[in-house]
Amino acid sequence: MGRVLSRRAILRAVRSLKQRGKRIVFTNGCFELIHVGHLRVLRKAKELGHVLVVAINSDASVRKVKGRSRPIVTAKERAEILASLEPVDFVTVFTELTPERIISEIKPDVLVKGGDWGKDEIVGRDIVEARGGRVVRIPPIRGHSTTRILQKINRDSAHLFLFKRPAPRHCR
Repeated sequence: MGRVLSRRAILRAVRSLKQRGKRIVFTNGCFELIHVGHLRVLRKAKELGHVLVVAINSDASVRKVKGRSRPIVTAKERAEILASLEPVDFVTVFTELTPERIISEIKPDVLVKGGDWGKDEIVGRDIVEARGGRVVRIPPIRGHSTTRILQKINRDSAHLFLFKRPAPRHCR
């Protein structure tokens, strides 16, 4: 069994793991450009249980949430990248605008989000806490965000087009 699973397969896997007494930790997001902030959240999330499940927004979902120019990287590629990271046990893709439905289906013991989300803004918090689970906010790492990376790329690329210089010889 791979680490990138369909919705049906992730539900079967989680059910089996819970029957064996494993604590399921869940987090979600777009994960468009993986950066050190993501890595640190994933590492800390994994420390909170036995199995870390990461659910990512589908491409259509990202477009609806972030705009027509997004996602930068396809869901298939994002899932593969995330699945290759040591703390991540399983990755699945959800098509809805929010992860509420998949959270209610997986019924994680721990729901993790970055600390830039207010506790009342965390989708699925009520579902997890109603079942006796807990919600953990992991403080963000200042200066590390996908939006910041994209802003820097846009600034730098605008600068490059304003001052067209010939490419260095080794780049031609």
